[in-house]
Amino acid sequence: MASAAPEFAGIIPPLVTPFDAEENIDTEALRAEIRFHLAVGVHGLCVTGSTGDGQMLSLEQSVTVAKIAVEEVKGAVPVIAGIIRDSTAEVIRYGLALKEVGVDALQVTPVHYLFQPDEETTLDYYRRICDATDLPVLIYNVIPYALIPATTVYRAIQEIPGVVGVKQSGGNIHQLADLLKAAPTEGVVFTAVDDLLYPAYLLGAGGAISATLTVVPQLCVDQWDAVQKGDHKTALEIHNKLLPVWRAIDGSNMTVRIKTALKLQGRTGGLGAHPLTPVSEQEEAVIRAALVEAGAITA
Repeated sequence: MASAAPEFAGIIPPLVTPFDAEENIDTEALRAEIRFHLAVGVHGLCVTGSTGDGQMLSLEQSVTVAKIAVEEVKGAVPVIAGIIRDSTAEVIRYGLALKEVGVDALQVTPVHYLFQPDEETTLDYYRRICDATDLPVLIYNVIPYALIPATTVYRAIQEIPGVVGVKQSGGNIHQLADLLKAAPTEGVVFTAVDDLLYPAYLLGAGGAISATLTVVPQLCVDQWDAVQKGDHKTALEIHNKLLPVWRAIDGSNMTVRIKTALKLQGRTGGLGAHPLTPVSEQEEAVIRAALVEAGAITA
């Protein structure tokens, strides 16, 4: 059975992994980003997920990123480490290594290369990971062609003690609505449907772990706080500022678009890793305009 979980809720940005020109991790840039988010008042941090190019990272790189996050956070907020792999054995291997550096939880995708397990095998996949690592696990339901049905996610949260929630992504607000209606009592449902963060909170989402939070965390914390206070006028106004930001960073080269958005704000997200498509001048102009509209930078 997994160890007692810390409180997971609210705004948990998934951080980028900064690379230098040789595609090594830029550790100083990573530390600066972590400090920036902590100063804003986020409620947790997620590393080595999709926004952090987790699918590209070796075990050693994943451990380096997680170790830096744990060092910088110093227990102030939970640190969640993503694992994007295609076998139970590999997930457990990464999970045990990440546990050694002190992360608070794992965020684990389903397997997704070509073949999908059935419901019982999917449940066994998460059960084995929880048992082997003795860490809380969030299901990362993001792979478009391998989305776990809401009914299976519900069962996992209710039946597997170590599964403490789900990050419902994949652009599927309908599945998110189904999960929130089911209202699992043993874990939290996070939204990662970036253009519908506000409605997701109204439906009962316990927070968000999504790319927009990484780009403009202050706005996202302000929106979350407004919802908690019942200030829906402010929450809707912020929604309308966040929407163009998401539209600008969404794309097949999303992580390098996010790093461009950070650069435009005077932050250092580092370079992208090959073969991600570099950001074009036109894309950068769109990102700049969205940040101006959101009030994150001046024209």
